[in-house]
Amino acid sequence: MGFKTGHFPEVDPATFRDLPFRDRLRAMSTHWVDYGFGTPKMVHSVYILKLLFLYVGLGTALATLTSGLSWLDVASWWNQPIVYQKMLLWTVLLEALGLGGSWGPLAGHFKPMTGGFHFWLKPDTIRLPPWPDKVPGTAGDRRTLGDVLIYAALIADLLVAVLLPGMHTDALDSLVADNAGLIRPAVVAPLIVLLVVIGLRDKVIFLAARGEQYLPAIVFFTFLPFVDMIVALKLLIVVVWIGAGVSKFGNHFSLVVPPMISNTPWLPSKRIKRAHYRNFPEDLRPSRLGGGVAHVLGTCVEIITPIVLLFSTDRTVTLLAVLLMVAFHLFIASTFPLAVPLEWNLLFAYAAVFLFWGFPAWDGYGLGDMSSPWLALGIAAALVFFPILGNLRPDLVSFLPSMRQYAGNWASATWAFAPGAEEKLNRHIVRASKNTYTQLLDSYPPDVADVVMHQLLGWRSLHSQGRALVSLMMRHLGDDIDTYDVREAEFSCNSVVAFNFGDGHLHNEHLIAAIQRRCNFAPGEFIVAWIESQPIHRGIQEYKVIDAALGVVERGTYKVTDAVAEQPWLPNGPIPFDVQWTMDRRSAHREGDDREVLA
Repeated sequence: MGFKTGHFPEVDPATFRDLPFRDRLRAMSTHWVDYGFGTPKMVHSVYILKLLFLYVGLGTALATLTSGLSWLDVASWWNQPIVYQKMLLWTVLLEALGLGGSWGPLAGHFKPMTGGFHFWLKPDTIRLPPWPDKVPGTAGDRRTLGDVLIYAALIADLLVAVLLPGMHTDALDSLVADNAGLIRPAVVAPLIVLLVVIGLRDKVIFLAARGEQYLPAIVFFTFLPFVDMIVALKLLIVVVWIGAGVSKFGNHFSLVVPPMISNTPWLPSKRIKRAHYRNFPEDLRPSRLGGGVAHVLGTCVEIITPIVLLFSTDRTVTLLAVLLMVAFHLFIASTFPLAVPLEWNLLFAYAAVFLFWGFPAWDGYGLGDMSSPWLALGIAAALVFFPILGNLRPDLVSFLPSMRQYAGNWASATWAFAPGAEEKLNRHIVRASKNTYTQLLDSYPPDVADVVMHQLLGWRSLHSQGRALVSLMMRHLGDDIDTYDVREAEFSCNSVVAFNFGDGHLHNEHLIAAIQRRCNFAPGEFIVAWIESQPIHRGIQEYKVIDAALGVVERGTYKVTDAVAEQPWLPNGPIPFDVQWTMDRRSAHREGDDREVLA
């Protein structure tokens, strides 16, 4: 791959759609092994510049200069509590604006490259309340002027919190010499209310701001005395790390690492990339090396190292553990995963240094130094509640509050449109961008853009849930799958609601119903295969098939091992499914026809 020129799949775009769908899928998954997305390095350079100048450069400048610190003297501020607080809030601000994760071409945002505020400051765009039938005042799926004002207030409060100088407290002054104070509780307290209110009105914005991780930190900033705050922040980051590590148990994560390594821009060696697969190009399941990298350098590091950091009172051991977690996060960021959580990884690398080396347990910042053991126990119980519930009942908690980020075990979907039907999204949905395919047409001819859209399907098929999704589409569309426009739902969701981070709960039947209310698809025009995450204690995953015009038309389960055992292009046909309920299609189609006449 060159700086300006990517590595396009070795297919003829003019005849590519003449191939059967499974042959197209095989070509794309095989190409991914050697080249990943094949993105020009210029795109990665844009992300690096965004990190260096917008996030690190501007963020640290604002955090230090507004706190009376010398920006260029890093040694004087790296362990200043207010700098850590402001960098965390700066991260929340960028995420809430859509300038952090899920930004740019690697997340399906081509034009514009920013979703976020372009959508959320725009009335009549789609919003997704988490519990519209249970929480008064949250029903509906249309963004109102009130929603826009709440969002604007959130952004303004975050900016004010970053810009205002800190305030001193007697407790802090007695513990930390030459400190620059702390963020004012009166400024950050409204953030708690705003995040909760906006999350009840639209879960997309709450998750985009990474509220499941940063809201507890804001609560700690507001209500806890200094030592308790530091220890609580340690508990928070440890729960995030261990939660992510535990979520990697099972069969899914081994399939995540090889395609992630394949997409790493600084690794040109095909030999190393192919070594992560069993027998390229015939067998693209993960090799022992791929599984080992996943569970030794991934699972073990994320579970064992945080425990060491939380309890260690040895300087050398703590320093080595801190350096390991810094390297861990920098490595993840360097692979440019498609959700591009780059700012998040840099913040966590800094947090590892600030919390565990800047305020180590041997200086009075260990678990036993909290003002009350009951407080420590209560905070720990609150932090692990959603991860435990989400692993046992993933249908109740999305994979982000479950702390299952990038573990391969996520709810996912594939969309399929009858020829020409996808254009209805462009015509009838108020949003700041067009369909991903339409965005690509500004840079590529239609047949080339179609190949790029298939590359996303090739990436998905390298993961366990991809084989199940394609299997469902093959069963429900039959030979028509060769003529339908099949789309990766995560990218399509981005174009409709501005954000996705691998969270299938953002594009389940609730979003499909909101789309249908605007587009009025006929039965069969828009079909969705959707699967839920695997519960940690069960070997199956639940699925739904959704016809936008009819709603959920089938439910059932499948064995994870059946999906993992197959090749991405399903040479043996669809994997087995245990169908538990199917809608009566004849009466459903008559009802759909009646609704179309009434409309």
